[in-house]
Amino acid sequence: MSLLIKNLQRVIPLRRALLRKNLQIARNCLGVERFDVGVICINDTKILQLNKIYRQQDKATDVLSFPFHENLCPGSLPDPQFTDEYNLGDIYLGVEFIYQQCQETKEDFNNVLTVTAVHGLCHLLGYTHHDPEDWRKMFEKESEVLMEINRATGSALKPLSSDHFEHP
Repeated sequence: MSLLIKNLQRVIPLRRALLRKNLQIARNCLGVERFDVGVICINDTKILQLNKIYRQQDKATDVLSFPFHENLCPGSLPDPQFTDEYNLGDIYLGVEFIYQQCQETKEDFNNVLTVTAVHGLCHLLGYTHHDPEDWRKMFEKESEVLMEINRATGSALKPLSSDHFEHP
């Protein structure tokens, strides 16, 4: 099915072809190539609005994921009953926020964009990082996917959730 990458921001130049290539590898690794996924790249103003509305956080962030399916179990794929349900959901990337972080940490923007999108894709499949056990599962899945991208592209990507988990 389709992978839609829409760039709705004009602050940071974006290489969608590279992101698309890496996310196709990730989708294949996760076994979700039959599902639609939307990746929407937005600026700080828009990601802040979404973060405030949906997470009650009054700040910009790097990624927000909105799964299509409810009651997802990490490690299990959704079981669509109809053709229209072959949809994982949407990932919103705070491109401006990610770029600013990369400037501070001296990391490669395109690499971090891919890692952040993979992180969002894992969220669409029910992975979270609210407690140490959930974080461990998500970290392992991200590592597996990023290793596959690294193998295919010669990159050295590392999981976004390498050293933390989010407290509820």
